[in-house]
Amino acid sequence: MAPLKPTILAVDDEQDMLKTYASILKNKYLVLTAASGKEALNLIGTEPVSLVLLDLRMPKQDGIQALKKIKETDPDLEVIMVTASKDIVSAVEAMKLGAYDYIAKPFEVKELLAIIEKALEKSALVKENLYLKETLKETFSYCNLIGKSLSMNKLFETIEKVAKTNSRVLISGESGSGKELVARAIHTQSLRKDKPFVALNCAAIPENLFESELFGHERGSFTGAMERKIGKFELANGGTLFLDEIGCMPAAMQAKLLRVLEHPFIERLGSEKSIEVDVRVVSATNIDFQKHIDEGKFRHDLYYRLNVIPIAIPSLKDRKEDIPLLIDYFLEKFNRTLNKSIKGFSPEAMESLLNYNWPGNVRELQNLIERLAVLANSNLISLEEIPLISHPSHSQINIDTSQSLQDNLANFEKQTINKVLLENNGNVSRAAKTLGLARTTLNNKIKNYKII
Repeated sequence: MAPLKPTILAVDDEQDMLKTYASILKNKYLVLTAASGKEALNLIGTEPVSLVLLDLRMPKQDGIQALKKIKETDPDLEVIMVTASKDIVSAVEAMKLGAYDYIAKPFEVKELLAIIEKALEKSALVKENLYLKETLKETFSYCNLIGKSLSMNKLFETIEKVAKTNSRVLISGESGSGKELVARAIHTQSLRKDKPFVALNCAAIPENLFESELFGHERGSFTGAMERKIGKFELANGGTLFLDEIGCMPAAMQAKLLRVLEHPFIERLGSEKSIEVDVRVVSATNIDFQKHIDEGKFRHDLYYRLNVIPIAIPSLKDRKEDIPLLIDYFLEKFNRTLNKSIKGFSPEAMESLLNYNWPGNVRELQNLIERLAVLANSNLISLEEIPLISHPSHSQINIDTSQSLQDNLANFEKQTINKVLLENNGNVSRAAKTLGLARTTLNNKIKNYKII
């Protein structure tokens, strides 16, 4: 039985717009429509609505009023405001009242679908957090972080102390260790918990768009600036701004960020008006900052302002007593989402998972459990079903003396590619960079070796 599609409720007083929503969303989602806020509230009370697309301008009850009623009915239901370009100020007000995001008409279908996907991901995280509280509330979970090891208990204690302050925090840890989860935990335990948590991955922003992403821009401020854009600092006002992969921030932007940290005022590109912001900045990195500073890639004065309170997340290989707990949690999660009934792992399979060093940390473990759950043929996963890279001997070349040297080398190449792909969560571009190959070359090898 396939999982049910998420249900999107589109609210607009124009029937043509409702038909447009139904047309563009029907392939991926179940679509409900309402012509007024009152009709929408009735549907929310009777149907399993996953997300609401809410028009800002409607007669009798406008979008802001409808949003307040929706949040009173279901505080966790995500709402995306749909606005005219001249209503941006009202859209920002809506976000302060709990709307997830806004999009201006006329919008690109791809942009709308991307915002919906992100909102549903956030909603799923909230539901998982509630599930965690029910299933692991005895001892082992804290704000979606799971662990019973000494190092994780110390991390939970540190978050509890830090959260109640406004001090800046720099989170360090290996890729996949849960840096954003720690940042969200700090926010949700803080006095700012009812204000926005806004995240920005510095590694994913082109250098020429960085300033606009952080501070926003006015219409016509540069080529392609067709509408006003509210930057992340302004959106996070009163709340927390999480700057992931802060070490990737361009040098020019480092100076501008430093200025805002010293004097909390921003200016949108193309505007001379200063806007005061009250934002707690939490940053994260997996780089060696001292090396970056010594090489002139990162300003030491900015580093000291960001690193008021350092928090280091332990890698999974250093808290292996947490692995069975994480496996149980992920198995339960994927049993629910995939309609499976997997009970666990054979003793040999569990030993293999405990002996692996997990370079991709919790994210790698989650991806592996999902893969095994999808492909499992029985309710108990055996050692033979686990990819070779997770065996204790994964770092060794497995030589078959009955085969030629060329066949043995090909086998090792396949193992290496498989290992690096899993460590990079299936991202071919990152895996190619790690392996020193062109993306097209790696794609050809994946096809030739029939790597899934």
